[in-house]
Amino acid sequence: MAAARLLAAVADAHTPLDGLTDHENGHPQFMALDGRDRALVRAILSTALRFRVTIDRVIAGRLERPLPDNASVLRHILHVAVAQMLFLDIPDSAAVDLAVTHAKADPRTRRFAGLVNAVLRGVGRGGDALRDKALAEAVDAPDWFRARLAAAAYGPATTAEILAAHRREAPVDFTVRSDPALWAERLGGIVLPTGSVRVAKLAGSVPDLPGFAEGAWWVQDAAASLPARLLGDVAGLRVADLCAAPGGKTAQLALTGARVTAVDASKSRTARMAGNLARLKLEVECLTADIMAWTPAAPFDAILLDAPCSSTGTVRRHPDVPWTKSAADIGKLAGLQARLLQRAFGFLKPGGRLVFSNCSLDPEEGEALWAAFLASQPLAEAEPVRPDEVPGIAAFIAPHGTLRTTPADMRLADPQLSGMDGFFAARARKRA
Repeated sequence: MAAARLLAAVADAHTPLDGLTDHENGHPQFMALDGRDRALVRAILSTALRFRVTIDRVIAGRLERPLPDNASVLRHILHVAVAQMLFLDIPDSAAVDLAVTHAKADPRTRRFAGLVNAVLRGVGRGGDALRDKALAEAVDAPDWFRARLAAAAYGPATTAEILAAHRREAPVDFTVRSDPALWAERLGGIVLPTGSVRVAKLAGSVPDLPGFAEGAWWVQDAAASLPARLLGDVAGLRVADLCAAPGGKTAQLALTGARVTAVDASKSRTARMAGNLARLKLEVECLTADIMAWTPAAPFDAILLDAPCSSTGTVRRHPDVPWTKSAADIGKLAGLQARLLQRAFGFLKPGGRLVFSNCSLDPEEGEALWAAFLASQPLAEAEPVRPDEVPGIAAFIAPHGTLRTTPADMRLADPQLSGMDGFFAARARKRA
């Protein structure tokens, strides 16, 4: 029952899944569950959102007439059950019984309990063949998202590859302090061309893995590890990491010997970042501040601004994103990023270097925003990214010298080890 109610919060109220399933401040129904049931609910929700269109097609195929437009509660009950039956290792009988019980318990769906039972029994009889046919016919993305990727950025072929990658659960990447080969062996993974260690699926929880307690590594997508490296050699320099939490990029900068000031607007996120950095035994000045209202005591030698964005590059890890965002949200967030970028650039010393990045796939938040910034800021001189700066990045560099990754990139022999988050990064110096 909790899974269906939380799915309604995502699909109908556009509430981010991470907030609903936060272990400290999550939805009350999620908080009431024990650890095992929380993990199951999270898996059900992620699956139902990842395959939302496919599941809709499966359900529609078992109905004599479409569900009424106002039958959202009924639709969520069915989605949760089908996600379990066709994509998770849960017995059909258990999923059906729970769905029917939920339908009977809710006055809004009580009269549909028989329909729920009939539809789900039919899904169970169809089994894998029914699922595979629906997967082949469906595109698991809302129309606005698919159209925007294809028309504004990537074209039909690459868009199809990105959406196919979104159907696969993302592997887990680690940034290690040293010796990636050793940690790939200890964690049961591989070393990527960019130097990250990648594991297809974790054998246990992150805190229980070897190296966690001693701060030998931190979890960070391979694409997310690239922007900080574009600042180059910052040993001994005063560096600001703005919008810094949860602190993976901050840790990279501190590990190189930079004197880092990490700023984030959220008090809770700043506290969590400080805890992560303490585990890694890295000294960083952590501040809670809105950079639009904050001014540093002195300008910085280098700045990394990883700006808040639509997060459309992280759909493999956060399948709720396309269902909780809209094209209008992208425009609003691009405007915020443009203001943050101008503000951050003002914190930079003459001759200093700034890297701007985000985890959006949309050019309005990336290439177009950066071009507008360069055109409007006379002190900013674009500094193109070079292929020889970071191993393995040549394929991600655009002709004009910005960096762009997508979930269709980093193609390896094993599909489960392939892909990376969608990221944009660009670099400029401040003219003296």
